[in-house]
Amino acid sequence: MKIAYKNSTLEQVLTGVKAAASATIVASFALSFGFYEPPLPTRLLAGVLTGMLFIFVGGKMIRFFNAQSRREYLVANWYEIPMLMALVVILVGAGRWFGRTEPGQIQHWAIALYLIVDVTIKFFMVCVRLAATGKDPTRVLVASFIVLILTGACLLMLPKATPGRASLPFVDALFTSTSATCVTGLAVKDTGADFTLMGQLVILALIQLGGLGIVVLGAVLALLLGQALSVRESAAIQDLLSEGTLSRINRMVVFVFIATALIELTGAVALLHLWDDVPGRVLDVHHQWYYSVFHSISAFCNAGFGLFGDSLISYNRCWEVYLVICPLIVLGGLGFGVLYDLGGVILDRTLRICKRSIHRRCPVFQQGPRRMWLQTKIVLAVTVCLIVGGMLALFAFEKLTGQGPAARDFSLLDALFQSVTARTAGFNTVNIAALSDAGKFLLILLMLIGGSPGGTAGGIKTVTFVVILMAVVATLRRREDVEIFNRSIRLLIVRRAITVAVLFVVALFGATLGLCITEASSHFTMMQIFFEVASALGTVGLSTGITPSLTTAGRFIIILVMLTGRLGPLTLLAALAFNAKPVRYNYPDEAIVVG
Repeated sequence: MKIAYKNSTLEQVLTGVKAAASATIVASFALSFGFYEPPLPTRLLAGVLTGMLFIFVGGKMIRFFNAQSRREYLVANWYEIPMLMALVVILVGAGRWFGRTEPGQIQHWAIALYLIVDVTIKFFMVCVRLAATGKDPTRVLVASFIVLILTGACLLMLPKATPGRASLPFVDALFTSTSATCVTGLAVKDTGADFTLMGQLVILALIQLGGLGIVVLGAVLALLLGQALSVRESAAIQDLLSEGTLSRINRMVVFVFIATALIELTGAVALLHLWDDVPGRVLDVHHQWYYSVFHSISAFCNAGFGLFGDSLISYNRCWEVYLVICPLIVLGGLGFGVLYDLGGVILDRTLRICKRSIHRRCPVFQQGPRRMWLQTKIVLAVTVCLIVGGMLALFAFEKLTGQGPAARDFSLLDALFQSVTARTAGFNTVNIAALSDAGKFLLILLMLIGGSPGGTAGGIKTVTFVVILMAVVATLRRREDVEIFNRSIRLLIVRRAITVAVLFVVALFGATLGLCITEASSHFTMMQIFFEVASALGTVGLSTGITPSLTTAGRFIIILVMLTGRLGPLTLLAALAFNAKPVRYNYPDEAIVVG
């Protein structure tokens, strides 16, 4: 909801002051709680945060009186009243109701938490509004990812994010932050051993924010706080979610939030007893819940980050890995649009069955059953084919061309898990470096195809792959239109699919050439470098083990490739094409020979 103000100049001044105050709050929060020994006196930092509190509260009061409709202002910012009331209760009750030890520390924590929550909410809201201001919301999407990556890198460089008192080097922090935000999973550090609880929580937050997107989460937050999305904001979210109909954007955004919460919670509960199955790893109930939540979020967001140095190799004979982790990966890779359609179809079928059992002539049967969208049919069909086909092919390759104990012990369940996780999840139950070259090449193909549009997965996407494949089939059959499930695909979609695939191939070979130059003295094989680039571009996270050994230049190349893979080459080019305008003329055509 956009609030109209009487004095626009005053509003602009308040916006600038609040932006400067927000930056000061973030810096003060990091200095207060990110160091074992704060570099500045605690009283000074507490005083700065208190001053920022007065600035924030004063700005809210000025905006209230400056608003043309005070009622609209209160409706749009109703949540700030209970937040302020809770803060006042804590500040007054510190030393009385909440313990008598160090009331100043309780007050310091309360003020800092209130301010950082307020800044976070406003940041999400601003991202949604910025996405709706221009014709192309992809620029805001790219900018939000860059801001999130840099913020995450700064947080991971805080001393409390890593064991000991030494800060993480900037390159390692930037690499880890990019990998988490782009839900890739490639790591130069062991997440479970080289990061403290604070560092792990930062990584987990980056995974969740990067998997769903800041703009989408901002829309979710706006709707949860009772703020209706404007038409331009809905159009921006529609573009980012790859949704076809503007009228159901609000329902889609709410569905994204509810589905994500339910799926991740269900996955965490199902994984709770997984950690008892490996001898020597005894975890108490708190650690079991934490490990379950972490791996559930990482799996659903297709991130591949784990708290064990060997990923899930130690658990490759545990049933939860295949019956919980695999469905989480698949659900995250289907895309929220497909999940929304499946939910609607299942609900419609369930209601029909229930009403048929009650009354056979119910009015609901005057309409036919809800049909699946073409997008859903394509995604489900291709997902099943890639999982089953990848599993059988990988199993056959390892048994026919693999050597050593790894090939002999390679099971059909291992092939199933790697076929699922290669499509952008990044977990592994076998040593990837021990696979045959044929097996690695198959994984590269699966990684480049990736998941489906509108989800947390990467790659060129399953729908893009099918459109290109059916375009080839249509050419061989001498058909003018590309046809899928008795539906014709528009030429614009076919051209877009070909463009995406070509750009991915260009990025793949360009980055591979770059790594061949930067890692010339590292004695990596061509297959190792090619696999690493494909994993980064597909935002998968599988590795043959060379990631920690990359040079600084090589790590920067992989950082750029991960960002390109998460956002998509076409999205990045569209965001950079500031002055691109459609032409209103055509040149004369002339026949040429191809093929």
